[in-house]
Amino acid sequence: MQTVLILLDVQNLYYTSRQVHRRNVDYNALWARATEGRQVSRAIAYAVDRGDAKQRQFQNILRAIGFEVRLKPFIQRADGSAKGDWDVGITLDAIEHAAEADVVVLASGDGDFALLVDKLRQDHGVEVDVYGVPALTADALIRSASRFIPVEGDLLLGQA
Repeated sequence: MQTVLILLDVQNLYYTSRQVHRRNVDYNALWARATEGRQVSRAIAYAVDRGDAKQRQFQNILRAIGFEVRLKPFIQRADGSAKGDWDVGITLDAIEHAAEADVVVLASGDGDFALLVDKLRQDHGVEVDVYGVPALTADALIRSASRFIPVEGDLLLGQA
Protein backbone atom coordinates (compact mmCIF):
# COMPACT_ATOMS: atom_id res chain seq x y z
CA MET A 1 0.00 0.00 0.00
CA GLN A 2 1.29 3.45 -0.90
CA THR A 3 1.94 5.97 1.84
CA VAL A 4 0.85 9.57 1.42
CA LEU A 5 1.92 12.91 2.87
CA ILE A 6 -0.85 15.53 2.60
CA LEU A 7 -0.03 19.24 2.70
CA LEU A 8 -3.04 21.55 2.63
CA ASP A 9 -2.69 25.27 1.85
CA VAL A 10 -5.97 26.31 3.48
CA GLN A 11 -5.90 29.99 2.51
CA ASN A 12 -5.19 29.24 -1.15
CA LEU A 13 -7.97 26.66 -1.41
CA TYR A 14 -10.46 28.83 0.46
CA TYR A 15 -9.98 31.95 -1.64
CA THR A 16 -9.68 30.24 -5.03
CA SER A 17 -12.74 28.01 -4.51
CA ARG A 18 -14.80 30.96 -3.27
CA GLN A 19 -13.69 33.14 -6.20
CA VAL A 20 -14.31 30.59 -8.95
CA HIS A 21 -17.07 28.36 -7.60
CA ARG A 22 -18.60 30.55 -4.86
CA ARG A 23 -18.44 27.40 -2.72
CA ASN A 24 -16.18 25.97 -0.04
CA VAL A 25 -13.94 22.94 -0.34
CA ASP A 26 -15.31 19.69 1.07
CA TYR A 27 -12.27 18.67 3.11
CA ASN A 28 -13.80 15.28 3.96
CA ALA A 29 -14.15 14.52 0.25
CA LEU A 30 -10.63 15.76 -0.47
CA TRP A 31 -9.28 13.54 2.33
CA ALA A 32 -11.20 10.53 1.00
CA ARG A 33 -9.92 11.07 -2.55
CA ALA A 34 -6.31 11.74 -1.52
CA THR A 35 -6.13 8.74 0.82
CA GLU A 36 -8.06 6.19 -1.23
CA GLY A 37 -6.02 2.95 -1.16
CA ARG A 38 -3.22 4.74 0.68
CA GLN A 39 -1.90 4.90 4.23
CA VAL A 40 -1.40 8.42 5.62
CA SER A 41 2.11 9.07 6.88
CA ARG A 42 1.24 12.63 7.89
CA ALA A 43 -1.39 15.22 7.02
CA ILE A 44 -0.86 18.90 7.77
CA ALA A 45 -3.24 21.80 7.16
CA TYR A 46 -1.63 25.25 7.16
CA ALA A 47 -3.91 28.15 8.09
CA VAL A 48 -3.88 31.73 9.23
CA ASP A 49 -5.40 32.32 12.65
CA ARG A 50 -7.62 35.36 13.12
CA GLY A 51 -8.75 34.05 16.50
CA ASP A 52 -12.51 33.99 15.88
CA ALA A 53 -14.90 31.25 17.00
CA LYS A 54 -16.02 30.22 13.49
CA GLN A 55 -12.42 29.74 12.45
CA ARG A 56 -11.65 27.67 15.56
CA GLN A 57 -14.64 25.47 14.72
CA PHE A 58 -13.28 24.97 11.18
CA GLN A 59 -9.83 24.11 12.56
CA ASN A 60 -11.44 21.51 14.84
CA ILE A 61 -13.21 19.99 11.83
CA LEU A 62 -9.86 19.66 10.08
CA ARG A 63 -8.41 17.98 13.17
CA ALA A 64 -11.36 15.57 13.35
CA ILE A 65 -10.77 14.59 9.71
CA GLY A 66 -7.16 13.73 10.57
CA PHE A 67 -5.13 16.86 9.84
CA GLU A 68 -2.52 18.33 12.12
CA VAL A 69 -3.39 22.04 11.99
CA ARG A 70 -0.55 24.55 11.94
CA LEU A 71 -1.49 28.15 12.56
CA LYS A 72 0.23 31.42 11.82
CA PRO A 73 -1.15 34.67 13.19
CA PHE A 74 -2.92 36.98 10.76
CA ILE A 75 -0.93 40.20 10.41
CA GLN A 76 -2.64 43.39 9.25
CA ARG A 77 -0.08 45.95 8.09
CA ALA A 78 -0.46 49.69 8.63
CA ASP A 79 -1.05 50.20 4.88
CA GLY A 80 -4.07 47.87 5.01
CA SER A 81 -2.37 44.91 3.33
CA ALA A 82 -2.25 41.56 5.08
CA LYS A 83 0.34 38.86 5.62
CA GLY A 84 -0.22 35.23 6.47
CA ASP A 85 1.66 33.08 4.02
CA TRP A 86 2.77 29.48 4.72
CA ASP A 87 4.85 28.85 1.57
CA VAL A 88 8.18 28.44 3.39
CA GLY A 89 6.66 26.24 6.11
CA ILE A 90 4.94 24.00 3.56
CA THR A 91 8.17 23.72 1.57
CA LEU A 92 10.28 22.83 4.61
CA ASP A 93 7.79 20.20 5.79
CA ALA A 94 7.51 18.72 2.29
CA ILE A 95 11.26 18.26 2.01
CA GLU A 96 11.59 17.01 5.60
CA HIS A 97 8.78 14.45 5.38
CA ALA A 98 8.91 13.36 1.72
CA ALA A 99 11.08 10.36 2.64
CA GLU A 100 8.15 9.02 4.73
CA ALA A 101 5.84 8.79 1.71
CA ASP A 102 5.46 7.38 -1.77
CA VAL A 103 3.09 10.18 -2.76
CA VAL A 104 2.92 13.79 -1.67
CA VAL A 105 -0.46 15.49 -2.01
CA LEU A 106 -0.12 19.26 -2.27
CA ALA A 107 -3.45 21.07 -2.13
CA SER A 108 -2.68 24.53 -3.50
CA GLY A 109 -2.74 26.38 -6.77
CA ASP A 110 0.23 28.59 -5.92
CA GLY A 111 2.75 28.58 -8.77
CA ASP A 112 5.60 29.20 -6.33
CA PHE A 113 5.31 25.51 -5.45
CA ALA A 114 6.29 24.33 -8.96
CA LEU A 115 9.98 24.32 -7.97
CA LEU A 116 9.16 22.34 -4.83
CA VAL A 117 7.17 19.77 -6.81
CA ASP A 118 10.05 19.37 -9.28
CA LYS A 119 12.50 18.90 -6.41
CA LEU A 120 10.28 16.34 -4.66
CA ARG A 121 9.85 14.30 -7.82
CA GLN A 122 13.48 14.46 -8.97
CA ASP A 123 15.45 14.34 -5.72
CA HIS A 124 13.08 12.40 -3.48
CA GLY A 125 11.54 10.09 -6.09
CA VAL A 126 7.97 10.65 -4.95
CA GLU A 127 4.86 11.20 -7.01
CA VAL A 128 3.15 14.53 -6.40
CA ASP A 129 -0.60 14.95 -6.72
CA VAL A 130 -1.62 18.60 -6.90
CA TYR A 131 -5.17 19.53 -5.96
CA GLY A 132 -6.19 23.01 -7.08
CA VAL A 133 -9.00 25.09 -8.54
CA PRO A 134 -8.33 24.78 -12.29
CA ALA A 135 -8.90 28.40 -13.33
CA LEU A 136 -6.61 29.68 -10.57
CA THR A 137 -3.91 27.01 -10.44
CA ALA A 138 -0.62 28.06 -12.03
CA ASP A 139 0.20 26.27 -15.28
CA ALA A 140 3.77 25.68 -14.07
CA LEU A 141 2.43 23.85 -11.00
CA ILE A 142 0.10 21.70 -13.11
CA ARG A 143 2.98 20.81 -15.48
CA SER A 144 5.27 19.91 -12.55
CA ALA A 145 2.74 17.58 -10.90
CA SER A 146 2.61 13.83 -11.43
CA ARG A 147 -1.17 14.27 -11.46
CA PHE A 148 -3.40 17.33 -11.27
CA ILE A 149 -6.75 16.82 -9.55
CA PRO A 150 -9.18 19.70 -10.08
CA VAL A 151 -11.01 20.99 -7.03
CA GLU A 152 -14.53 21.10 -8.42
CA GLY A 153 -17.73 19.06 -8.39
CA ASP A 154 -17.80 16.55 -5.53
CA LEU A 155 -14.78 18.19 -3.88
CA LEU A 156 -16.96 21.21 -3.09
CA LEU A 157 -19.70 21.71 -0.50
CA GLY A 158 -23.23 22.66 -1.49
CA GLN A 159 -24.91 22.86 -4.85
CA ALA A 160 -23.39 24.29 -8.00
